[in-house]
This record gives sequence, C-alpha cells and structure tokens, in this order.
Amino acid sequence: MKHTLSLTAMFAAGVFGLASLNAIAENPHKEAIQGPFTQGSQVTEQCIECHEDHAKDFMKSSHWTWELEQKLPGRTVKRGKKNAINNFCTSIAGNEPRCTSCHAGYGWKDNNFDFSDMTKVDCLVCHDTTGTYVKDPAGAGEALAKVNLERVAQNVGMPVRDNCGSCHFYGGGGDAVKHGDLDSSMAYPDKATDVHMDSDGNDFQCQTCHTTQQHQITGNAMGVSPGGENDIGCENCHDSAPHANKRLNTHTASVACQTCHIPFFARNEPTKMSWDWSTAGSDQEETVDEYGKHTFMKKKGSFVWGKMVKPEYAWYNGKADAYMVGDKMDPSKVTKLTAPLGDITDKTAKIYPFKVHRGKQIYDKKQNIFVTAKVYGKGGYWKEFDWDKAAKLGMEANQALAQQGIKYSGEHGFAETEMWWRINHMVSPKDQALKCNDCHNKGTRLDWQALGYEGDPMKNKKGAKHAK
Repeated sequence: MKHTLSLTAMFAAGVFGLASLNAIAENPHKEAIQGPFTQGSQVTEQCIECHEDHAKDFMKSSHWTWELEQKLPGRTVKRGKKNAINNFCTSIAGNEPRCTSCHAGYGWKDNNFDFSDMTKVDCLVCHDTTGTYVKDPAGAGEALAKVNLERVAQNVGMPVRDNCGSCHFYGGGGDAVKHGDLDSSMAYPDKATDVHMDSDGNDFQCQTCHTTQQHQITGNAMGVSPGGENDIGCENCHDSAPHANKRLNTHTASVACQTCHIPFFARNEPTKMSWDWSTAGSDQEETVDEYGKHTFMKKKGSFVWGKMVKPEYAWYNGKADAYMVGDKMDPSKVTKLTAPLGDITDKTAKIYPFKVHRGKQIYDKKQNIFVTAKVYGKGGYWKEFDWDKAAKLGMEANQALAQQGIKYSGEHGFAETEMWWRINHMVSPKDQALKCNDCHNKGTRLDWQALGYEGDPMKNKKGAKHAK
C-alpha cells in the first residue's frame, strides 16, 4: 500500500511512537504551576496565564460546546451530545452531573452552566501524562478528590490513546458500551486488535488520523453528529488504488476500506447491542450472560451484549439523518434515531460497516414524541422507579423542548428505535481481511437484495451496476 505522508510528517504525527518521547519533549511545568489545588478550575486559572489563546480555541470546539451546526435533510440544526436523543440513557437533560463527567470542563450540573467561563475548561483530562487523573463519575466533570492536581498539572504533555479513551472508550456509561470499535483494549492493542494502533507496531495515537489544529479535532461520530463535515478517511494516508490486484481495486468505487478490513468489532470486550427500557422496574431476578454482563437490571431493563460481532452494512454518502428532540414519531414503527444516507444509485455512496444499537424507550403517547427521561439523581427513575415523574422532570430540564413549548402530557409508552454507529477502528491485519467468498458465490456476509442488487453482482451482471 502506498502511503502519502512524508516520514517527517509521520514522525510529527506520532506514527513512530512520538508518544513515548513526550516525557522528554514536553516542557516541564513544575516551576510554572504551583499548588495546592482543591478543584480543577484553580489549575486552569494558572494554565491560561500562558495558554489563554489555546483555551479560546478549545472553547470553539464541539468537545466544549457538545453541539455543532449541521445539515440534515431539509433543515439545518444545532446538534450534539448536548441535545441528541439516544437509545442508551435517552439524553443528558436532567442527568448532567452523571453524563457531563465526560465533558472536558468543570461544573456542568444543569442548564445554568456558563460556557463562556474559561476557568471551567478542563486542560488536564487531555494532557495528563501521569495516568492518575480520573474524573468523578457523577461529579459534573470535576476530578476525584483523591487526585493530586498539582502533580498532574506539573506533568502535562501531548495526548495519547489513554487520554482520549478516558471518555471515548467508556461512552454510554461503561467499557465498550456505545461504540463497539472503541474500548479499553484500544489503549494498548495488539496487531490483531488494530493494525494501526498496535502498541508494538505502528503505535498510532488518535491524533495520527484525527489531525488537530487549534484544538479543532477532525472526525465526528455519526451518532451525535450525522451532518458533520470534517470527516476523515483511509485515503488521507492510503492510495485510492492500494491493492496489487486490479480486481480488488475496482471494489473501492463502491466498497469502503472498512468493510473488508474490519470484519468484526468488539474483539476483546463485549459491546451493548440492545437496551429494552420497557422491562425496567420489574422485581425479577437480575441476570448476567456468558461475558459476565447484566442481561437484566431492575433500574435499567434488559440488554443484549455481543463479542466478535459482524457489522451490518449499508450505503453511506458521508451524510446521515437523525431524530431531533420534539420530532413526531410513529410508535408502530422502528424509529431510526440516526441512520446513514445513500443508496445503490448514489454516485457518492459506498458500502460501509455499522454497529446498529437497538432499543425500546419511553415516548409521550399523546404527543408521539420521544421523552428525554431523568434517570439519575433526585426524582430520577433509578431512585424512584416512577416513569411519569422521570419523564416530567427530564422534559422540564430539556432546553430544546422548552423552546418549543413542549411539556410532558402525563401518558407514556415504549417504542422501538435504532442508532447506527459507523465502524472505523479495530482494523485487522490484511491477511485477516474478508476474502472474496465471504461475500460472493455462497458467501453470506452481504445481503445483496437489501443493498439494492438483484443478486450477487459477481454472477448477476445486470444487478451489478452502481452509478459511479
């Protein structure tokens, strides 16, 4: 395969283990930072004495705002973690102290959080090199009290996989819950787990691909940013015709690299594949599966977990559609909270792999809209097991619903949903990529009819045409 990055650029990006040089390369901060500190914002006050411009840049990023202006079919919206409805814990509205433990800031407890306050920026979560910086899981972004903030602040450096993973490996409330291709095994993966991040091989850091300028990080998760426009792709580094075999190269017009080169996700840690909230509250016995993961919990309902999961496949043109807070839904149908756009006739679309997380979640029966439920904290479902109260409090805390004048009607039901998450990580070594017969001849990896073909395009030439 051809690589278009120069050796100098690759070294600078971390391809050759730049992370291992951080302790040498970074300027020591022991003279610049002086404690003691009792909370993170006190550290930030000293950071911005030299790094005010960096903080200003960061405050323009979606890692701070948790929303982006983006285009969905027929409308332009502001969307992100801040206001998206998902089929995990439904939304952050009313649940902020728990959900915002992964915000790169301090003190986002409710709608009164001041996004203009520079001292609330959490510099340490990305720049800690000690491995001791841990956020309080229910502390609205604050560090655990046991963390020695002075020591961490005096030993900062460039981010490595562990920094990014402290949030992204644990999305959805636990290891591997949300993404499927991002979990704790990616901190120091072997070659079989990810050929790029192999800690004894290429040792890519996240920013090798997610290139960053002025704290603006390329790449968006389709689940929360379906209209994101700063995509990254394999062709940033690889030639568009990377194979010695010409027939394989013809596939790249219609098939994404990830489709063949990520045959499985959740290779080491099981990922959550479905969450049924309608069974929550039952006094039945809590159960676990073969992986030791709960399949039923009274406060959360029923789950299905998967390991070494085959992706689902769909056409994707780089854009997606999404359900927005307040949108009408049909409870008799499965609502796609996010789903890729594109089909066999779309010249810009390719077949991509996805994790599809399926759910059954609360909705308002009178208004036919999904509810943003308060599950955590005082009055939350996990404490009181009262769906009506959780729905009322959660919707009152949701600014997007308040702006539309929408309140909970007092009647609820449960409806089925899907969230599509594009798979990009856990790239296998080339000898473990899909083979021709996995998809063609008697191979069953791809559902040709579902993709718009009349049959296997290797045999049915009429159905093979893709308008490129």
